[in-house]
Amino acid sequence: MQVEVILASAANACPNIYTIRMRYPRPIHGEIMTHRVFGRNARSSRAVPVKTMLNEVRTIPYVPWHWGKNQKGMQASEECNELIELVDEITQELDYQTVRMTNEEAWLHARTEVANVAEAFMEAGYHKQNPNRLLEPFSWIDTLITATQWDNFLWLRQHHAAEPHLQDLANLVAEAISEADVQNLTEDEWHLPYITEEEKVTHNSDILLKLSAARCARISYKPFNGDGSISAELERADLLMKDERVHASPFEHQARPDVMKEEMFVYQPLIETESSRVGFSRTKMKTWNYPHLHGNLTGWIQHRKLIPNEVYHG
Repeated sequence: MQVEVILASAANACPNIYTIRMRYPRPIHGEIMTHRVFGRNARSSRAVPVKTMLNEVRTIPYVPWHWGKNQKGMQASEECNELIELVDEITQELDYQTVRMTNEEAWLHARTEVANVAEAFMEAGYHKQNPNRLLEPFSWIDTLITATQWDNFLWLRQHHAAEPHLQDLANLVAEAISEADVQNLTEDEWHLPYITEEEKVTHNSDILLKLSAARCARISYKPFNGDGSISAELERADLLMKDERVHASPFEHQARPDVMKEEMFVYQPLIETESSRVGFSRTKMKTWNYPHLHGNLTGWIQHRKLIPNEVYHG
């Protein structure tokens, strides 16, 4: 597994914002998706060529490193190393022979069989979204996540009750966050993943926002590694926004700090006693200037919220 902080930013009263690239087993991706405070893009089985997926599954497949013994409930309290018995060959007499494999050998045997079937689908002309689904249990997924609220994810997923591979991932995320270099931003500066200091000097904020979004979007088929022309990236960003149904998720990774103000009064009922009626206490509290533009990034104005048609309200 791989975890890398692409960019970390801080600003005044805002919680720190982290954009993190992760590579983890595809089977645990569904549990990552349950965290709604994450702005994310991920490698798509509908975008990656089947040949690319086949090559990876055949050369660097995901093989579990936790093999839990079956028991009641969702957690396995001990490892299982029992041999797996599989049918090896059916004879002309309709008899069969069995072979005993280790858990890893059996997993790789299944990988080989499924990869051959996926390749047959590809050669028959099926769209990548079909054969690639077959390969998902044996593949890795690249994900880009931007968030300001990581504590709950770590609290849940670092716990011993979490799926063990996800627990390992959460531990890597916690380590990466603790070691990240955090830049300080002013109210007018943007958190811009995949943008260099040289580009910040050369281009205006509108261009930089598009470049960052386009590079974040590339995670769907190949993580950005510094390649690609500026013009190609801008064209990609425009393609994301050109249709009535905007592909808005890549615009969730750019954000600028919101500012707090002291203009909200909160009224709370007082406890009624025998000698007095129910009344209200008035408390002056701080609030953000533009909370409706935060999206899932508390304290930060999310780029997506500034994009026309970023969501359909019916």
